[in-house]
Amino acid sequence: MSLAVSILGEAALKQVVKYVNRNPEEGLQSLLHWAGKIPFHPEVREKIEIGGRVFQDRDNNWYQLAMRIFKEVHPRVRERLIVNMFINAWFLGIPRQRELTAKTGTNIPFTLLVDPTARCNLRCTGCWAGDYNREQEMDYATLDRICSEAKALGIYFMVISGGEPLMRRNDLLALAAKYPDMAFHVYTNGTLIDDSLAEEVAKLGNIGFAISLEGFRESTDARRGRGVFDRVMKAMDTLRRAGVMFGFSATYTRRNAEEVGSEDFIELMIAKGCTFGWYFTYIPIGSDVDLELMATPKQRAYMYRQVQYFRKSKPIAVFDFWNDGELVQGCIAGGRRYLHINAAGEVEPCAFVHYATGNIKDMTLLEALNSPLMRAYRKRQPFNHNMLRPCPIIDNPDMLAEMVAESGAHPTQLASGGDAAEFAAALREYSHAWGRLADSLWEDGRPAEVEALGHIEMPLPDRGEDR
Repeated sequence: MSLAVSILGEAALKQVVKYVNRNPEEGLQSLLHWAGKIPFHPEVREKIEIGGRVFQDRDNNWYQLAMRIFKEVHPRVRERLIVNMFINAWFLGIPRQRELTAKTGTNIPFTLLVDPTARCNLRCTGCWAGDYNREQEMDYATLDRICSEAKALGIYFMVISGGEPLMRRNDLLALAAKYPDMAFHVYTNGTLIDDSLAEEVAKLGNIGFAISLEGFRESTDARRGRGVFDRVMKAMDTLRRAGVMFGFSATYTRRNAEEVGSEDFIELMIAKGCTFGWYFTYIPIGSDVDLELMATPKQRAYMYRQVQYFRKSKPIAVFDFWNDGELVQGCIAGGRRYLHINAAGEVEPCAFVHYATGNIKDMTLLEALNSPLMRAYRKRQPFNHNMLRPCPIIDNPDMLAEMVAESGAHPTQLASGGDAAEFAAALREYSHAWGRLADSLWEDGRPAEVEALGHIEMPLPDRGEDR
């Protein structure tokens, strides 16, 4: 029985979901009004009140996004979104996590990122996971145990990555079927999505996809391989026809920041049916490490501005894993709000921090959350008073070296690329340069250097889509 059903009662929950599905405009307001009467944590109640105000304004872009979802996605997907994500993971899961944190003395995160496989059918330049042992696979029994232990801790949102996770398609579908009250968010290159998969996912209702691309056709194919952009466009069309929720995942670098941050790009993603988008800045780890590929501080500031602009004006939910530190009070890794378990079972504080002090095959999830490296992380968070400098890798690199040394963590990728102290030294100049600009942005709101960026207009490569 799901957490939502056990708390609210099956009959009441079914009526709520049925009403929202039948009449989303009135139903969503009623759902928020009903939720406001439940004695949630003050932080949750505040967000419910904000949501209530948003859905009273039909010109608001977030209201328009909600209507897009209710018009475009499969009824089963809508039902699972309401129950699994909003009720189980958020309204009820977060209080459960807080309760268990107080009881156990170990912080319980909101989500887990798990890699079923390190195998991939592409060889993308500079892949963050490209230097793991590509033969590593996590067996189904371990995946099942992780989900079971996560659910017992109040974690109902599972993020799946790789490798290419759809190379384990059958196992992912089996997990989603076994845990129908959990939400599965899958990062994929999109090339293995077909009609039969989309139909199965729509029936299950609890899997969503974040599809990777680097901009338009030229940029995507340059990093991911010839023809990949067109295959991604086809995958988006396939998921949209089936009514499956999906979004994009884009890594911005020195070469493509202005492209993926452009209004043309975000409008294309909306037109293709994306309801959300994730932005990541390039981190020099994994394969083909290249410090020169990192976005410049000015480009990172540009992306910060663009995401704020999109969030206020476009019917799509966009997030920046680095520049959104203000939304989540700094770094969320190390088990604070998430951690990463790679295909070998190594428990890492973050997908981009390839060090560990434990393996999930040898311990419970609760024990993994309390491992030496996780404790070292949480002892120091936040890593900076400026929430625009949240990261211990690229913003505060000496912190990472300190935590690795203190915890005795070992590298988890094939070529360590030097020890953590050497890695920190290589990133120190970048961290200082971004720090100066970020401090100005944080203190003044809109410093002259950032204000001068405006909305950059520049010639863009061939968009390559068929509308």
